[in-house]
Order: sequence, then C-alpha cells, then structure tokens
Amino acid sequence: MRVLVVNAGSSSLKASVLDADDTLLFERDLAVPDGGSLAPLLDDIVAEAPEVDAAGHRVVHGGVTHTAALRLDRSNEAELAALADLAPLHNPPSLAAIARLRDLAPGLPQVACFDTAFHATLPPAASTFAVPAAWRHLGVRRFGFHGLSHAWASRRAAAVLGRPAASLRLVTAHLGAGASLAAVDGGRSVDTTMGFTPLDGLVMATRAGSIDPGAVLWLVRRHGLGAAEVEETLTRRSGLLGLSGTSGDLRRVLADADGGDEAARLAVAVYVHRLRGAIAAMAAATGGTDALVFTGGAGEHSARLRHDTCAQLGFLGVELDPARNAAAGGGGPDAVVSTDGSAAAVVVVHAREDLEIAGQVRALLAPA
Repeated sequence: MRVLVVNAGSSSLKASVLDADDTLLFERDLAVPDGGSLAPLLDDIVAEAPEVDAAGHRVVHGGVTHTAALRLDRSNEAELAALADLAPLHNPPSLAAIARLRDLAPGLPQVACFDTAFHATLPPAASTFAVPAAWRHLGVRRFGFHGLSHAWASRRAAAVLGRPAASLRLVTAHLGAGASLAAVDGGRSVDTTMGFTPLDGLVMATRAGSIDPGAVLWLVRRHGLGAAEVEETLTRRSGLLGLSGTSGDLRRVLADADGGDEAARLAVAVYVHRLRGAIAAMAAATGGTDALVFTGGAGEHSARLRHDTCAQLGFLGVELDPARNAAAGGGGPDAVVSTDGSAAAVVVVHAREDLEIAGQVRALLAPA
C-alpha cells in the first residue's frame, strides 16, 4: 500500500509518499504564508506526488474517544472539529488538509493518526489532575502529545540497542519547536510532560510550558488580561522567544548566548534546567531508565544540547561519549552516543513520524 503522509501545521505543510516497503518516493516541506491558506500548497503536492492508495494525517488531539487510528468520513470529521480548541495551532490545519484532499481525491481513503493515542496507556495516577470530579467529568485530564514521534523513537531505539522493546525502560525526548518527554515502559507510555493541551511541560520555542496557574489568574484579575491575550502570549510569545527577546530558534539562542548575550544565556539555562528535571521525573515513573532517547530537530542536531542536558544526569547512570555525541545527528544514522560503560544508554534517533503514520494506515486498511 502506497501512502501519502500529510503533516499540516500552523506555519508549514509537510508531505511524503512511502512505498509498501517504506521507501521514500516523494517529500515536500512547504511554508504556509502568514494568514494564507494551505490549500494551494496541497494542490501542488497532489499534482506532483506519485499515485497513492491511501492518505494518513497527523492529527494532534483525538480527545478521550479516539485512541487509535481512525478512517475518516464526514461524521467523524465533525467530531474532530469539535476538539479544535484543545489544540488550536494544530487541529484546524489538519482538518483543512483533510477537507481539501477529499475535494481533490474524493475516493481516496483517508486516516487520522493521533498524537494523543500513544499516551492512552497512561495509568490513572499519571493522567488524572487533582481537580474536582465535575471538572474531570468534563474531560480535564492529561492527554500527552507527540505520541507518533515517541512511539517511533522508542521502537527504533530498541532496535539500535539490539534489545526487545518489551524489556526496556526509556525516556524519549522529542525536542523541536514543540517539546515533550515520555516515560516508556515495555513499549507503553506511562507518563509524559504535556498535559490537557500541548502548552504544558517543557520550555519550547514560543510556548511557556508549565507555569503556575495562579500567575495567570493574577494577570487576569490585577492587569485585566483577557483569555485571548493570555493564550496568544503563552502560545506564541513565550518560551525561548520570550526569554531571549530575539528568537525561538535554539540554534540562534545558543549562538547569542555564546556571544555574551545575557538574555540568551538565561534562556538556555532555563530550558536545560527544566529539561533535566523533567527527564529525572520520567525516569522516576519507570523506577529508573535503561536509555535516554533524543529525537526531534534540536534533539537530533544539537550535540551541544545533548551535552548540556546529560552533564548532570550521572545519578541516572548517564555517561555521554564526547566523540560519539559530536559525530551523531545531521544526516548520519541513528546512533548510541553514550560510553560503553554507561549504565543508561543515550541514543539519537531521527524523527520519522511519517513511518509511524504509514504503518498505522496500512494496519487499519489492510484486508482482514
């Protein structure tokens, strides 16, 4: 089955075509113009791409109901539209891509693959917020995100280590513009850093991550901030951008920090401090860890970030090999970058959400 994989975001449209053996036949990564529509970009992709048998879409939030890949039709698309406010940067573009592809190829089977689905295995202790039952009955709980990436990274790390996934306790770190960790025990997610929405957890490019809700209430009451302004600030003007005052791109912030910019130095320090603490929390969820897995743009490409993160994780048995770490990432193969004697391995895995999505599409649509 040849699959078109579509990953529609707020500022980009990524698409690839994978053959039945997962050979990459076609790939595009296009920027969506500010205030513009992704429809023309998808039109061009469909015109250029090889013929396909099905399409799989990354959909960030599946809510409580959708815990596995879903073949799409107009009725369940309406259900997904009702979840848009839970992931306002991500779900609406995905739904727009689904609708446009249906217009372009009406008979093409389309499948939604959810970032929340991998975390459906969270135990109640990890998924439940300490709020009254009335709120919990409304669906307020931890969902977790980046599940497609965490699922791939955990299985791929097991292969790189030559060990069965069922035998491993892993901390997977998806570090890109968005960032989250997962505690993966025997191939199952048992804890994660993102919460009810993708805003919680680690410091990200423009998202604040965890913040005392009392601070938000104080800003609303004392300074009159409205919900829209709070959401805009915490989602688009915080994180590395808010701390550095210049950029949400970790590469630039690191360069500015090395050049003596004090705001950039603080941004890096806060980012790494929060990241280390959260890694320790994820390791606690599985009673220790056999490997720390870096993936995502920053996780794969920044040897400096991996070094700084691991520098104070010796108590978890982590011992980075400087030469291996410097050589990993970029276009090279997935690799172990810890020393041979490290009690917990450190692995760099290229993010391949496209392979995870294609696999889920084939599993759902394959004849019984």
